[in-house]
Formats: sequence, C-alpha cells, structure tokens
Amino acid sequence: MKSSEIRQKFLDFFASKQHKIVPSAPIVNKDDPTLLFTNAGMNQFKDFFLGNQEAPFKRTADTQKCLRVSGKQNDLEEVGRDSYHQTMFEMLGNWSFGDYFKEEAIEWAWEFLTEELKIPKDRLYASYFEGDKEDNLEPDNEALNFWKKWLPEDRILPFDKKDNFWEMGDTGPCGPCSEIHVDMRSDEARKKVDGATLVNADDPKVIEIWNLVFIQFNRKADNSLEQLPAKHVDTGMGFERLTMVMQNKTSNYTTDIFSDLMKKIETDSGVSYKDSYAPDAMSDIAIRVIADHIRGIAFCIADGQLPGNTGAGYVVRRILRRAVRYYFSFLNIKTPYLHQLIPMLADQFENIFPELKAQADFVAKVIQEEEKSFLRTLDAGLKRFEALEIKNNQIEGKAAFELYDTYGFPIDLTRLIAEEKGYAIDEVGFEKALNEQKNKGKADAKKSTGDWQILNDSTEVEFVGYDQLEISDIKILKHRTVEQKGKTHTQVVLNKTPFYAESGGQRGDSGWLQIGNEKVAVFNTVRENELIIHQVKSLPADLSGSVSASVNTGKRKATEKNHTAVHLMHAALHKILGEHALQKGQDVDGERLRFDFSHFQRMTEEEVANVELMVNQKIRENIQLEENRNMPIEAAKASGATMLFGEKYGDTVRVITFGKDFSMELCGGTHVPSTGHIGLFKILSESSVAAGVRRIEAVTGEKAEAYINGEIQTLNDIRGLFKNPKDIAKNVAALQEENKKLQKQLEEMLHQQAGALKDQLKAKVENINGINFLGAKLPLSDAKAIKTLAYDLKKELENLVIVFGAEVKGKPQLTIVIDEGLVESRQLHAGNMIRELAKAIQGGGGGQPFFATAGGSNAAGLETAIQNAKAMLS
Repeated sequence: MKSSEIRQKFLDFFASKQHKIVPSAPIVNKDDPTLLFTNAGMNQFKDFFLGNQEAPFKRTADTQKCLRVSGKQNDLEEVGRDSYHQTMFEMLGNWSFGDYFKEEAIEWAWEFLTEELKIPKDRLYASYFEGDKEDNLEPDNEALNFWKKWLPEDRILPFDKKDNFWEMGDTGPCGPCSEIHVDMRSDEARKKVDGATLVNADDPKVIEIWNLVFIQFNRKADNSLEQLPAKHVDTGMGFERLTMVMQNKTSNYTTDIFSDLMKKIETDSGVSYKDSYAPDAMSDIAIRVIADHIRGIAFCIADGQLPGNTGAGYVVRRILRRAVRYYFSFLNIKTPYLHQLIPMLADQFENIFPELKAQADFVAKVIQEEEKSFLRTLDAGLKRFEALEIKNNQIEGKAAFELYDTYGFPIDLTRLIAEEKGYAIDEVGFEKALNEQKNKGKADAKKSTGDWQILNDSTEVEFVGYDQLEISDIKILKHRTVEQKGKTHTQVVLNKTPFYAESGGQRGDSGWLQIGNEKVAVFNTVRENELIIHQVKSLPADLSGSVSASVNTGKRKATEKNHTAVHLMHAALHKILGEHALQKGQDVDGERLRFDFSHFQRMTEEEVANVELMVNQKIRENIQLEENRNMPIEAAKASGATMLFGEKYGDTVRVITFGKDFSMELCGGTHVPSTGHIGLFKILSESSVAAGVRRIEAVTGEKAEAYINGEIQTLNDIRGLFKNPKDIAKNVAALQEENKKLQKQLEEMLHQQAGALKDQLKAKVENINGINFLGAKLPLSDAKAIKTLAYDLKKELENLVIVFGAEVKGKPQLTIVIDEGLVESRQLHAGNMIRELAKAIQGGGGGQPFFATAGGSNAAGLETAIQNAKAMLS
C-alpha cells in the first residue's frame, strides 16, 4: 500500500466517525511562546485542552507537520544514524473535546489497524498506566478492561509514569495513555522470544505505532493533580513508522516516503546506498541525513521561517548546515545541492501540503543561497583547522568545540580530518565545552510560571479593541505570576478587553487598568495561542473593586498608521515588482514599520521611489477602510484577498480592504478608518535579510515629517559649511576628488618611507640557529605598508623570520612573516607564534603558517614581544 493511500485511509476512516478533518497547522509555531515549532499534533488544539477557548467541534482528525530536534531521543546529531528518528515527521491524530473517551478511542484504533489496514491481530500489543504512588494514582483499569474486548490479557501490559502518563509540560492538562505496539519480527523469532518481553525495550522490530492519551487531570505548579471538568482524547500515530509497518520494511528510509529522494541523491552523488547502520557507514548516514533534513528545512521556509541566527531561524539554519556538512564531507559534493531536491519534494506533497509547491522557486532560492554561504564558512573552518595549535598530537577540546560552534564542523568531521593527520581529540574537553553551552542556554531560557488564580469561572474572552479603546464594568477572569531571569511580573486575563495582543507582526498595546482606586500600568499585551494576556508588574491586594481598561491611544493610533501603510506598500510592491513580492514577515509598532518580502534582487532607486510615491498617492486619496470581520474562508479565497503562507486560518476570516482594486488582505490587526489619517509615508531603507528576501523600513505621520525635517536640516548645515553654494552636490564631489588625490600622495609617501627603511632593516638581520631573524619596532602606522615591506624583504632574503611591531591607529600591532621553506623544514607556524607573542601587548590574533597579525592594548609590550620571538628561535 502506498504511503499516500495509508494517509488517506486514516482521514477517511475518522471522517466516517463524524470527525471534522482539518488541515495541518504551520510547522512554525507563531502564537505559542512555549514552542518554536509544532512538535505534536495536539499543539493547534492546546487552547481547547487548557480551557481557554471552546472547541467549535467535538471531534476532529488531521495529519500534522511536526519538527523535533531536541529532547528525549531527538538529538539532531543522532538523526540519520538509526532507522526511525526524523526531524520533520507527520503525526496522524484524532481528538475528542469532551465527547467520546477511552472506550471509543480504543475501539476505533483497533478497528482501523486490524480491519482497515489488516495488520495481523496476533502481532499487536497494548500498554496501559500501572498507577503511581507518588501522585496517588490508581492503575488505569478502565483502559485495561476496554482492551480485554480485543486482546488477551497477556498482551495488555502495565507500564509506569515514564512510559504511560502523558504531560503537556511542567504544568497543565495531562493523563494516562495507552500505547499500541506491533511485533514485526519473523514468525521464527516470535516463537523463540515472547514479544511481550520486548515492548518498550528498544527493540527495533517491536515498536510503538500509536499513542492514545486520555486527558483527565490538570498538573498544578505545586505538582499536585486535579480532575478536569471535561475529559479529552488526544491520539498520535507516526505516519512514517506506520508506513514502515504497512510496507513491511525495516527502516523508515526504505519506505516510499523517502525512496525516490534517496535514489536521486544516489544518482547525483554517484554513491550507492547500502542501508547500513554501522557507526562508520558515513556515506549511508549522509544520504539519510540529506533525505530527512531537506523536508524539515523546506517546510519551515514554506511556512514562513527563514534561516537566521536566533530562535527558530537558528534551528532551521542548524539543520541545513548539518545536511551540507554531510554531503560535503562524505558524498564529495562541493557545490550547493540541497535546493535541487525541492521540485521532487514539492511534487510528492502537492496534494496534502500544497504550500511547498506554491513556493518551490522561492524555497529553493533561499536554500541555495544559505548553502553557498555555509560552504564558504566550511572552507574557512578547514583553514582554521590548519592553524590550530597542536600539543602532543592532540586537538584541545575547546578548539574542537570552536570548529563545531563557529564553523559548523560536526565532531565526526573533525575526528576524520584529525585521524588523517595522526591527531587525537580531547573528547572530554569537547563534551565539557558542549555541555557548558547547553546548560547556559537552559539557564537563560528558564522560566517559572505559577498556577492561574481563578477569580471568575469563564473561558469567554471578548476583544472589543477594533471599536473601543476604553471600557468599564469588566472582570478579571484569572491571573498568575511569571518569573524569568530574576524578574517577576503578573499576567492578567479579562473577560472583555480593548487591548490588542501582539500577533501577525503588530506589537501589543500598552495602557492602564483601573482596579478599584488603584491604577495599574499594562506594559504589554501578548497572545498565548488564543488567550489575550495583559502584562503588569503587580496587582493590588484587593481585586474586589470595579475594573476598567484603557489603551494608550497615542501609541495605538501611531501603530495603526504604520500597519495600514504596510498594506498599502504590500499592494504597491505587487504593482511595481510583481505578484511574487509576497510578505515574509513584518514588525509594526508606533515608532516605525519593518516589512520583509520575497524578491530576488535589490530594488532600484527608481523602484523604491515609485513604491513611496504610490503609497502617498493612496494616502492623499483618503480611501475608506472596508472591513468584513466574518467572511467564510472559501469566499475570501474566491475574492482574491491576499493570504499568507504559514498562517493558520479558521472557517471564517477578517478581510481588510483599502480600494477593492488595490489592497485586500486577510488580517487581524488594527487599522486607520481611512488612509488620509496616515498623513505621510517615507521609506528609510531597502536591504537584504536573507536569500530572496528584501526588507523595507519606513515611517509615517509625525515620524515621517520629523525625519524629512531632520534631513533638510542636515542638508542646510552642509550647505553652510560650503558657504551656501547653488550646487551643493558639485561641491561635495569636488571635495571627494581632492581627498582621493591627497590619499594617493600619502600612500606614495608611505611607500617611499618603507623603501628607505628596507636597507636599514637588512642591516639588523641576525642568524639564529641557521634562521635569518629580523625583529624591529617600526615608525610606520599603516598596516598595509607594514605587510608590503615585510613581503618585499622576504623576497630578497632567504630563510627569513620577520617580527615587526608598530602602533597602527594608536593601537599596538604585531606582524609575523615566515619563509615557506622554514614552515616545512623547521615546522614553524606564524599563527601559533603570534598567539603567544600577543600576550606581551595584552591582545590576541592568529593567521596562516607563513603570515599572521595580532592587535592589543599595551604598546609598551612591543619590544618584549620581539625579544620573546628571538627566544622562541634560540
């Protein structure tokens, strides 16, 4: 059975059980501050489990794109080494929100596996929760008894909390779970060893395929459990693992989910895949890594997360670089390759995740440019390896970690190169440095969140901020204390609020709550999934008084100007650059707007000017806002409204229009009532933020006016310096030309000075153990002239080691040049020498074996450094 048929059978089966089939949420999690990526099927339904929102349906099912690169058994460095771990995977799941519970969940799971998929019943095992004394929990006999309808009791196995009690996090909804395992061994092997003894024993052929979670408790901050008012079902079945079972394979990678990709990688690289899992089967590991990683990389970019240096972007970049490292090191591919796999991947998922096909060119371009950049970094890393200081034929652990952390070298690659050169690696030191970094990251991210203190038992939170900025007679539903990095604040949820919570690139409102006689400042408003949270430093002790809320009107209106300007600019970009110029991110507040969009080259000055002109034209037209708050999603699509990839839309959406033929977008943000309120729009810059992604920063209204006035004042100041000429540009150009001539004259003088020095320096050469040594403190202050002088001397004198000291731009600098013959015959290394000598000037540096430089802060140490160099050669 093909994988696509297996997936469809699952969805059709649960549709027949009155489940609403919903699309996958984006793999990038934008509205949950506790997660960077969707890592389980239940993430998009979290608010329903937490009681923050009432589910619009009682039953649902889907296949969800997930990404896991950390946590238990999900270390990124292990992916590709075994047959079943993936970074990106699909999770098939069915859910009940206060509807059916254990009996139906178990019955339907059994029916699907044995009747629909025809998995032999005698190969299946079920587990259930055995209870826990610490939590005062009894065994889940309810699940046990339901399983007895389908399985003999010797194949229904009890396990402890570690295996059979699911928790969302340190606090929150949780409950016992029941796992279904399948025994894929041969009949002969099954006769020899009872499969029941291999369940949860890490046997690669007796594996879990489905986890049925029965959410019935809430874990509080004090670690106690309380019963939930409504009980839920949350199930998850790994699609790749199920396909492996159905296609009778021994590895996820040999199923048809991966086989076409892996055949292409084989063909393109000329390396045959042997399906070996030996630790040294590096080419096989490389092919599996590439086939796995390209999926996660591609879908993250398609859902809006570009590679970057922080947060989710850093994770995407890390996955991409790991794939590059493997094809570079073990498949002998030295040019960008991953992007070539996108067309095949897009075709494979077109019918289930069409967003990749729709953006295939863009995704491929982003990946290609990232590959180019990292291949340059890899080359720099190889040069850094050559410059390492090796003591006792061992590479220090810190140095190996630097190669891993800064240059992206996997420790395997460092080991391979070291082995070729006869070096060992300080493995203990490497692990220590690695763990120190991990522990620092954990400490920085550590956050303590208290239990919600419930004041009013309601889950309904109404946002009225589109129409009102101040309201009274409201209630505090709940509040809690959060501590992070030594600072504490309080989070407050109201039953009704005018405060806009940060989302969709629009910053959250600030303002005030009036609680009784006390005024409390709201410094930010954030969204946790669908929950609107007001952040305050603290609350008064008495919360019984009346409550009112007022938004900082000036900040909100300035933010609205910028947000509406973004919509107008987005439309203008489509008109001027083309329909491909789609939003890839935005950051809008009351000070300025920042807008990222897809475009593969720098905008010309004329294009930037035309976009600015068009937006200001629309501002002057004073176009009225047209708002439809509840348009059916299909009607919105049919209307041609702009929709963004990577966003999660419901059955109904809000559509914002400024001129039906100009700007129509799905948007939840706040806007001006008409474009004239913006006043003025001014672009400050246009730049690149990633391959195929450009960024415009701009200001509006009073900020735009202040910027223009500032620029005019600067221009007037410059005019004044030139005695107010008629053509200021001509005067500046003449000054630049004069500066070039003077610079050239200065360089000629420095060259003459260095030439005069050369003969004097030749007389200072000393012979130390057959090496011509020249050490001197120079009167030069130009680093380029010093280097030129050193190389000129090296050409004229054999077996020469030069150590020059000088003050360059007021700072001490050391320069070492070594004859290439001495590098080979005497094993001298300029980079290693200068690291030691730089200590005398309280600095540091490095370089190649034959040339190195170092800077410092103590010029008095230059002579000492030169003498120390002589001592090294003596």
